[in-house]
Amino acid sequence: MKDSIEKRIELAAPIERVWRALTDHEAFGEWFRVKLGGPFVVGQITTGEITYPGHEGIEWTSVTERMEAPRLFAFRWPHSDDPNADISSAPSTRVEFHLKPTTKGTHLTITESGFGSLPEERREEVICSNEKGWEIQAQNIKAFVEA
Repeated sequence: MKDSIEKRIELAAPIERVWRALTDHEAFGEWFRVKLGGPFVVGQITTGEITYPGHEGIEWTSVTERMEAPRLFAFRWPHSDDPNADISSAPSTRVEFHLKPTTKGTHLTITESGFGSLPEERREEVICSNEKGWEIQAQNIKAFVEA
């Protein structure tokens, strides 16, 4: 069974614009469709509410792990049925956004890994759902930064 998802996309936008779209919580919220309560800060929890059609009202929780402007942004998010679960011990996956400047803009690689930490009975469902989700989100960020 695979333990990670990887999406690669070429964006016709400068790396600084892509970095802002990923790391500014309001810009991130626009293309990802989530209303976040505050900025991404390394070592801190960011909370909010999903606004994506069909998923409205689902809580967002993440812990920002790395912000190395303008090349790497990484966070961890829990996958628990218990909304009160302790994020530090809940099963989680890590999402990384790697940016590389190109002659035409920015190459973005999105990687989500750590699915092996999820309960076996939910793992395949989460991988399939997130695989589709990252396809959509890759197109969403493309439309956002190229507008």
